[in-house]
Amino acid sequence: MENTKEVAFYIFCKPLLHFFISQIERSSRVERKRRDSFGMFDGYDSCSEDTSSSSSSDESEEEVAPLPSSLPIIKNNGQIYTYPDGKSGMGRKYSIFRGNQDWQAQIQSSCFLENATCEMCGMVGVRDAFYSKTKRFCSVSCSRSYSSNSKKASILARLQGKPPTKKAKVLQKQPLVAKLAAYAQYQATLQNQAKTKAAVPVEGFSWGSYINSNSFTAAPVTCFKHAPMGTCWGDIAEGVRVEVPNTDCSLPTKVFWIAGIVKLAGYNALLRYEGFENDSSLDFWCNICGSDIHPVGWCATSGKPLVPPQTVQHKYTNWKAFLVKRLTGAKTLPPDFSQKVSESMQYPFKTSMRVEVVDKTHLCRTRVAVVESVIGGRLRLVYEESEDKTDDFWCHMYSPLIHHIGWSRSIGHRFKRSDIAKKQDGHFDAPPHLFMKVKEVDAAGEWFKEGMKLEAIDPLNLSAICVATVRKVLADGYLMIGIDGSEAADGSDWFCYHATSPSIFPVGFCEINMIELTPPRGYAKLPFKWFDYLRETDSIAAPVKLFNKEVPNHGFHVGMKLEAVDLMEPRLVCVATVTRIIHRLLRIHFDGWEDEYDQWVDCESPDLYPVGWCQLTGYQLQPPAPQSSRDSQSSSSKQKKKAKSQQYKGQKKMTSLQLKEELLDGEEYSFLQGTSDQESNGSASYYIKQEP
Repeated sequence: MENTKEVAFYIFCKPLLHFFISQIERSSRVERKRRDSFGMFDGYDSCSEDTSSSSSSDESEEEVAPLPSSLPIIKNNGQIYTYPDGKSGMGRKYSIFRGNQDWQAQIQSSCFLENATCEMCGMVGVRDAFYSKTKRFCSVSCSRSYSSNSKKASILARLQGKPPTKKAKVLQKQPLVAKLAAYAQYQATLQNQAKTKAAVPVEGFSWGSYINSNSFTAAPVTCFKHAPMGTCWGDIAEGVRVEVPNTDCSLPTKVFWIAGIVKLAGYNALLRYEGFENDSSLDFWCNICGSDIHPVGWCATSGKPLVPPQTVQHKYTNWKAFLVKRLTGAKTLPPDFSQKVSESMQYPFKTSMRVEVVDKTHLCRTRVAVVESVIGGRLRLVYEESEDKTDDFWCHMYSPLIHHIGWSRSIGHRFKRSDIAKKQDGHFDAPPHLFMKVKEVDAAGEWFKEGMKLEAIDPLNLSAICVATVRKVLADGYLMIGIDGSEAADGSDWFCYHATSPSIFPVGFCEINMIELTPPRGYAKLPFKWFDYLRETDSIAAPVKLFNKEVPNHGFHVGMKLEAVDLMEPRLVCVATVTRIIHRLLRIHFDGWEDEYDQWVDCESPDLYPVGWCQLTGYQLQPPAPQSSRDSQSSSSKQKKKAKSQQYKGQKKMTSLQLKEELLDGEEYSFLQGTSDQESNGSASYYIKQEP
């Protein structure tokens, strides 16, 4: 009776079970394959196979091919490397040698994916990874089992989930039911992944598509010293090779392949798989600092499979020689690249630290705030007296707006005392050494004095450089600056700038650099003339030598894309463009918005980031305004932007554009319009000569 049941099971269930088992065997065997120095398939792991059985067939007589007689020689920085001696086959390991600036790969023999079906177990896999001269079997056990007289017995045993005999030992060690369940789960996972992929919203913003469709250029990472990898980006550029996941593959496991950087945009890189030559059909964008990007050689050291894409699999019969030719002399990421990325994203500020930060409702004073969260070096600060934690302020940890506890008292700055008598449990003062240090100045000789005139970026309207006055001189080089014509009676909108701040300028800076200077509100004598204004107000201009004239070689150019903080609503990081460069001063335009919302920002501002920074740090990026809203910005988008910036601005201030419109009905006037950008990094012709 038992034999009858077994025969019936064999006859009726064999086709279905054989299909399931072949698929599962394929998945399990792929994970067990050994790799060479490139991680490429080079046979199956059969170290645990029984080797006592002898083969009686020609197919299993020679399972390992001899080493080729002519080994390629690779030269690297004067040193010569050859492939190690030995025989090819299972378990061969090779090395990747790196020089000072480049690396060389050494490959002996590797097997790439050309489909074949094992005549013993029916598993579909890589032909060149199969055993015997004719490549008919997937493993030693199948080759030996086929040559024995136990073929039918072994197949029936596998179908019934029974342990195989010694002579017919195979890689299958799990019960049949478990393997069927695993295969069903694998199929369900594939279906779920397909559904998830299809559910991605098409309106989502993509830097890659945005740059490709408009042929934009992004500012390089080296322009942002405060950003992750900003000081150790190295020679990462077009042509650098990396190992990345191979998405053009039907294998159930995650496999990798080598790709080269075609275009670099900040942290984002446009990659093309090796073997595609000039074919860009499968080019893809990814963040070069992502966890799936590795230097060449990582697959070998990590035991990961290196598999050529299906689309170009047929192009070369010898992928080993192709890779040697392509990779010799090429550059890849440093071996410790991922470690450097991780280290550069460690931030000293921690939650519950107490700091002093500008009071967004009264710019003339500071308040105590507590670090609520840290994202990419940006701090969400909650003012200490906020019970529901909604009264917050965003800034970078290197922002000039935050200081250690006690800073205001030390320099004589106004400070709002907290109603909280003592620190809350768990809160502690941030150490002073964590804060950005300002340049030391010598105020003993000629120095700023109250009443001196200058030009300054309006902190309440960052698109305007205005006529301003030194209202108070503090200690350690700090100044309280007021914007002429729009100051509050109590001085609540005075702003604290350091004497070395790149946001204050000597009289005449705008004129010589063809920037529109915003005159005092209500000033009738237009066009504005500094010499006349100084005589009328009986005031003097601050000496030019007191201002910061250092211009770093920042690397920015007009038209470059980046991610920038909207300083009128500093929790937002937006898609932006550099539209003007005046020495170290950058004009930042928010894509999709009108020019009146532009901001003047220093080239070393911690509020500027490379393309891809939001993706890298997990911060929310604000995409450009859609095309449909651009046409109606004069109404709806204006109101939205104004409402967005009301909270930070405090009292409402008129922009120079509004002032122009208000004066159109009066006497004729002309503003100094800039007709060209000065992009020199030098300081020549930086200021006009001051004369009475």
